[in-house]
Amino acid sequence: MATIDQEQPAPHAPLHVAIVMDGNGRWAKRRGLPRQVGHPKGVDAIRRVVEAAPAQGVRWLTLYAFSTENWRRPAGEVAEVMRLLKLYVNSDLDKLAREGVKVRILGRRAGLPPDVAEIVERAERQTAHNDKFFLQVAFNYGGRADQVDAARALAAEAAAGRLKPEDITEELLQSKLSTSGLPDPDLVIRTSGEQRLSNFLLWETAYSEFVFQDVLWPDYNADYLRAAIEEFQKRERRYGGAVADDVLAAG
Repeated sequence: MATIDQEQPAPHAPLHVAIVMDGNGRWAKRRGLPRQVGHPKGVDAIRRVVEAAPAQGVRWLTLYAFSTENWRRPAGEVAEVMRLLKLYVNSDLDKLAREGVKVRILGRRAGLPPDVAEIVERAERQTAHNDKFFLQVAFNYGGRADQVDAARALAAEAAAGRLKPEDITEELLQSKLSTSGLPDPDLVIRTSGEQRLSNFLLWETAYSEFVFQDVLWPDYNADYLRAAIEEFQKRERRYGGAVADDVLAAG
């Protein structure tokens, strides 16, 4: 793994980039291989992007690795994803920790195999005090499930008399999400040519910019990330408002 911060960050780069890593199965299928063969190649792409992101001005990187819906996939494919998570953490965690990367796993812990839950906790514990770069992995994560869990937490507080329903605000609900404390993504990238969120960061992406790239995830590299950031830099973010010229034109 290369050392981070090897080149000058792009001006006005998105500080938080979230990526829907799509196309592992199709990558393998196009080569006449079983779907699960694509996942190790996808891990190689993760390494390339984690190395490249800080040098391009990104401070937070959130990767969608395994959704709450992915449990419906063939058991062999699910087992391969679990194996690769463990392999990635075991092989890369020490270097990530030395380079100042803080690892955080988003999503439900309940239902994870015990050995996977243990390695998730170890990754967070070993990097807890780092602050040079922030890597979030959404694993057993779903945007709707995360909001349901947040609503349940607030409902429990209200039922216990510790919270009045009228005191619930957007900020309070957000504090109960698994992404609490993270800035909202500036840029969301989806690979493989598909153009949908697939239940990823539904709350947090309200004002994110989206870039869809027609490349399968195992082929992803620093050049594709740079292209997405360059597209982001062309955008004018309004957050529901309007620029002066638009107001004058409307008048």
